[in-house]
Amino acid sequence: MRALAALVVLIAACAAPDAPAQPAAPPPAQQTPAALPSDPTPPPAPTELTLDCAGAFTQGGIALCRTRPGARIEVDGVPSGQADTQGWAVIGFTREHGPEVVVRAIGDFSRVGGAGDEAIVTPIIRTLDQRYAVAPRQFDIQRVDGLPQNTVTPSDPALLERIRREAALKAQGFASVAPIEGFLDGFILPIEGGRVSGTWGNQRILNGTPSTPHFGYDIAAPEGTPIHAPAAGVVTLAQTDMHYEGGLVFIDHGQGLITMYLHMSRLDVHEGDRVTQGQVIGAVGARGRATGPHLCWRMKWRDRQLDPSVAIAGLEQARATLLARR
Repeated sequence: MRALAALVVLIAACAAPDAPAQPAAPPPAQQTPAALPSDPTPPPAPTELTLDCAGAFTQGGIALCRTRPGARIEVDGVPSGQADTQGWAVIGFTREHGPEVVVRAIGDFSRVGGAGDEAIVTPIIRTLDQRYAVAPRQFDIQRVDGLPQNTVTPSDPALLERIRREAALKAQGFASVAPIEGFLDGFILPIEGGRVSGTWGNQRILNGTPSTPHFGYDIAAPEGTPIHAPAAGVVTLAQTDMHYEGGLVFIDHGQGLITMYLHMSRLDVHEGDRVTQGQVIGAVGARGRATGPHLCWRMKWRDRQLDPSVAIAGLEQARATLLARR
């Protein structure tokens, strides 16, 4: 039971209430993604095994890579999916990532040999590595006291069972890898205006108990403020009443890149819906474990927690760099 309680706290790390432990910084300016090159047609996918990456190479950051379609991708030696049919791949970096990342593309080729009717096909595996510097970041410590203890170390069997069921729903939503390229839209902020009330990566101490880092970017806004999809995608989870998160929506933008929207008061989408950039998906609320109306905006790529606020400039940079190359 104690182990399950610990797992519950890990899964719900972003659901911790806001804490006025640091001055609120203004959110990044709401911006339309950079215009595509004058020719709106992206450059053709590489036919040979090449590897070109651009984006936010920082802890919690995200980048895009272009390589041969179907090439397998490894990040620091860890298998991380494969490039899509146009050669696009998403990669991301953890909060604790070291000063360098090694990205590897692995392509499967074949060579035909032999004479006459005795053709022999020999499989060939080729690899290509690229190394990039990853910038470090500094994170604060936030102390949050006065929380109901069952939201920090839940122990009631019925509550633990509910949280277990909800964790299974979230795991199913995270497992989606939609064959789309919503990440090429470039991200916009999901809320116009608002005030940053919690930043990504800060270590939290809840009721004196060290907890996992805050893997969300919190924007305080009046209840009912519209929440917009930052990029095109497919809704993989839409639940109105989760214990920690209240109204909760997941959007898959392709390549295993999932964004999450917590504490919503209203949901305007359902699981399986396709959304476009800027579409209203619901409204700001204070449901779940929240002390006031705000949006906790989160991002996850495969098993890595990423900073969605960093993705705004990171994806714009990646698009400007990679889509302009011929």
